[in-house]
Amino acid sequence: FRSAMFPATMSSAGDSTSSFTTLSVTRPADSITHVELNRPEKRNAMSRAFWSEMVDCFNEIAVDAECRVVIFSGAGKLFTSGIDLMDMASDILQPEGDDQARVSWNLRRVITKYQETFSVIEKCPKPVIVAVHGPCIGGGVDLITACDIRLCTQDAWFQVKEVDIGLAADVGTLQRLPNVIGSRSLVSELALTARKMYSDEAKSCGLVSRVFPDKEAMMAGALEMAGEIAARSPVAVQGTKINLVYSRDHGVTEGLNYMATWNMSMLQTHDLMKSAQAAIEKKGPKEVIFSKL
Repeated sequence: FRSAMFPATMSSAGDSTSSFTTLSVTRPADSITHVELNRPEKRNAMSRAFWSEMVDCFNEIAVDAECRVVIFSGAGKLFTSGIDLMDMASDILQPEGDDQARVSWNLRRVITKYQETFSVIEKCPKPVIVAVHGPCIGGGVDLITACDIRLCTQDAWFQVKEVDIGLAADVGTLQRLPNVIGSRSLVSELALTARKMYSDEAKSCGLVSRVFPDKEAMMAGALEMAGEIAARSPVAVQGTKINLVYSRDHGVTEGLNYMATWNMSMLQTHDLMKSAQAAIEKKGPKEVIFSKL
């Protein structure tokens, strides 16, 4: 299945453009980029290299005119086991500095750098569909809450694990999860007890929007959904994501004002007339050719 639907290279010519050690980047279909956390032998644990490669990867995707939507998944038997503590111990437990102030200053710099690893997904204007199978632990929850659409398999489960290792989650879960599922009580329960949330509960509370019987069905569903998004005007799609994220963090009045400012230029796109003409001629989105963005 993987070789048929997600070939091991990325580019319209079929040549590999990925130089990452923890990520596999492919192009399974036109305008769709597949980013895969690719450390199956380490249970997809998030190593030191992963944290920087994610930033480089999504910064490249953000300006890649060939990409209109992203699918993110994990290789092997599970999505991710979270942070690779053995690899990251020196950064966390032995920060540099000659005194307490300098140690604290440098530790804050390290934390904010790691926060950017997942914030970069949110800042990327291309919609990101994350597909979760099996365990999604610790940093995995930070990652998926920064994505736009979350899918999972029936055997998936989610765990805010940080309190079990003596720290408060500090790279996104506590800030994004309350907005994702809408219940601060449930968020507090998950974050304070580190209990597992299984797929049925994840669906009912809104953490994921669809549950699939297995990984093969999920990846096929993700690719179909990505194809639907990629067929739409990239001006409309990327503008929608940017304004959804902005409105989440601002009031209704501010969001409407930002939207008016945004669309006073974006409404001048040729895509609007193309879409209107297609509707009159009863054509589907996939029959309309939109320029790259």
